[in-house]
Amino acid sequence: MPEWFRLFVAIHDGVTMNIPCKYLEKIRAVYPNISFEHLDFNQDGMVNDIVVVNHQIVFRFAKDDRGKKVLSHEAKVLKVIQNYIDLRVPQFEHLEEGFVSYRFIRGEPLSRNTLLKLSMASQNSIICQLGRFHQQLHSIPSEVLLNAGLSFSGVERSREDWLKFYDRVQETLFPYLWSHQQTFIHELFAPIITGELNLSYTPVLIHGDLATYHILFDPFSETISGLIDFGTAGLGDPACDFAVLLSNYGESIVQRMQSNYPLLTSFINRSRFLMGTVELQWSLAGIKYKDPEMLLAHIGLARDVEPIGKNRYSN
Repeated sequence: MPEWFRLFVAIHDGVTMNIPCKYLEKIRAVYPNISFEHLDFNQDGMVNDIVVVNHQIVFRFAKDDRGKKVLSHEAKVLKVIQNYIDLRVPQFEHLEEGFVSYRFIRGEPLSRNTLLKLSMASQNSIICQLGRFHQQLHSIPSEVLLNAGLSFSGVERSREDWLKFYDRVQETLFPYLWSHQQTFIHELFAPIITGELNLSYTPVLIHGDLATYHILFDPFSETISGLIDFGTAGLGDPACDFAVLLSNYGESIVQRMQSNYPLLTSFINRSRFLMGTVELQWSLAGIKYKDPEMLLAHIGLARDVEPIGKNRYSN
């Protein structure tokens, strides 16, 4: 074994981690002239491990067959959206089953606190970028999506599905909840039970998981430098993307996207409902799999969301 292979370590979140030699062998096989001066290793992803070399190239390795499918699907999505959106996204340089590479996009996660600490002018610029991105993404012609062979994102649910979910929440979570928490859940699902909340939608291409760590912020220019991780993207309800934004940034920020996304008012109530179910979904999964990480996954999210049915935003 070559000397440079004997031991490679990387720092991730302040922790020294060994990088599997098979990953480094694969990188060297595809990029024979690459030098390993600095390595970052991230195993946090559910379906991929990530190695970043010299802050220049990102290498993603599928953990299993599901990860392989995700990478293949993401390649299709990125090929389509690069022709329709302004913000930078990954461009796969090398793609094979279970392994991709692309140029590193510099930036730090755009947290709510980071955004709100900026000047009002910088806030407005970033909010405009986010609103415009979603407008562009959701406006890609359906025939283009069909011809690209893009599938549904997998997050869609019918009214009957949500009613069954409501039953599971009461059965599994209510024994651990206080009365005011149970009341919140009853109120959240009331418009579903009565049929007052319309869950129908016209499918568009959605990101599906645009969390703060998938939105890269350049602190020098105070703009979004890029967006990453389109593995959950697919056809779906545009309200899903804005439910994620509500979770991350709160409604007072999302409301400011209306000028760049005029149709926001038509589905904001669905987004409010979907946002309210996120913690319930993770809590159910955490109890089912006895996984504390799932139970704690949404600590730190925004709590700034209006109740379902409140008057729509004014123009």
